[in-house]
Amino acid sequence: MNVSVFQSLGRFGRRAVHGILLAAFLAAVAAPAAPSAPAERPRTLVTTDGEIDDECSMVRFLLYANEWDIEGIINSSSQYHWQGSKLWAGTDWVGRYLDAYAAVHPNLLRHDSRYPSAAALRSRLYVGNIDAEGEMEAVTPGSRRIAEVLLDRSDPRPVWVQAWGGTNTLARALKSIEQEYPERMAEVAAKLRLYLIWEQDDTYQRYIRPHWGRFGIQTIISDQFIVFFYHWKKYLPAEQQRYLAAPWMRANLLENHGPLLALYQARKAGEKGFDAGDFRSEGDSAAFLHLVPNGLRSSESPDWGGWGGRFVRVRENTWLDPVAEPGYRYPEGRWYTNSAWGRVRLRREIPGDSALAAYLEPQWRWLRALQHDFAARADWCVQPFAAANHPPVVALAHPADLAARPGAVVRLDAAGTADPDGDALAYRWWHYRDAGTFPGKVELRGADLPAAAFTVPAAARPGETLHLICEVTDAGAPALTRYRRVVVTVAP
Repeated sequence: MNVSVFQSLGRFGRRAVHGILLAAFLAAVAAPAAPSAPAERPRTLVTTDGEIDDECSMVRFLLYANEWDIEGIINSSSQYHWQGSKLWAGTDWVGRYLDAYAAVHPNLLRHDSRYPSAAALRSRLYVGNIDAEGEMEAVTPGSRRIAEVLLDRSDPRPVWVQAWGGTNTLARALKSIEQEYPERMAEVAAKLRLYLIWEQDDTYQRYIRPHWGRFGIQTIISDQFIVFFYHWKKYLPAEQQRYLAAPWMRANLLENHGPLLALYQARKAGEKGFDAGDFRSEGDSAAFLHLVPNGLRSSESPDWGGWGGRFVRVRENTWLDPVAEPGYRYPEGRWYTNSAWGRVRLRREIPGDSALAAYLEPQWRWLRALQHDFAARADWCVQPFAAANHPPVVALAHPADLAARPGAVVRLDAAGTADPDGDALAYRWWHYRDAGTFPGKVELRGADLPAAAFTVPAAARPGETLHLICEVTDAGAPALTRYRRVVVTVAP
């Protein structure tokens, strides 16, 4: 197309052209000069106790259903909710959300053809162990599904199990495998990854850890999720709170975004300390945000950090939240509402608690990008491709893993990055100091350009790592951000 003709089309006309050429564009930018292996789609299983915050998380989860292979959504229980308890949501609540998802699914396909149908997701709904808190004796359809996925040798990819409630249905599945296929326990453990929103019953400590701990299952147990918790106004910095406050929520999510977002539960008038339309809670979203393929590579190691938080290895292959309190000792048992540092600290009700805010920063540092991404996907429910925004595709001209000696100049290049909507792009290269093992600082040159450079500090020791993030934000509305992480290992 002639350039002058293309420019005369205007913003929406240019977006329409980009929409037609999107597949070709993605193929072009996905191949950097030094190509790396394509990322595998994550496989995941969700267990949920159906609390209100689970329902809120389910809205966001379904809007990201194009990003991973969903092997099961399983009703389970927790210390807070079980069948017959006062606030029990039943076993059919996910169905209401899938009805609404089905209504917006045709429009979502206009933005990404990988969105699964509502029927496909319905076929993955199961009822697990729900009779009581921590009940794991009954073999249930949900526990059988988890065992089936873990035992299936036709797909070698890791399986991420998200526990939005307790771990009892997972524990039952693992117990069945131990009883029926003890010779395959190491094989199953090698493909299993766990992201637990607290330990909401005792089955991880009572069964999983004693029986499976020796196999080193990678296990993240999060307390940082309280960034998205009911009490967010007590500890989030003001700049982050604006993306959860009623004006932003109404404009970007709650109004005029179709039937799925109409189910999203915000605060109501008269709730103490909140305005109508304020964010309520998505206490479970961190578990799947950890898996969003946004370029941060956070699923490669829990201490690398990303949209699902950043964690430190505490014992075996168990990762908990970083606690900066001098002399602090992690509890030997459960990491949950009675023991997790942030929850215990919150109960002290310290006004303007900067220590609690700092503890949660590995999660809230991404909040603007997370909420903008959510808002864009809400638009996808109702808008055509040309009227909505889509994230940039960040492409490196070199491998994402490099080696360099102290004193060497490392050149970083993401000039091949582009945007599917033709939006202008802003670049920010930064040193993610917490994620690397080199304790010092790195001075970047050209940090606001597609290509940047730095000199490996003379004090860096062989084997230490430096993590550099290329953060690219488009000029669309809402502005969307994607990343590429470059890990530089110091060479001898």
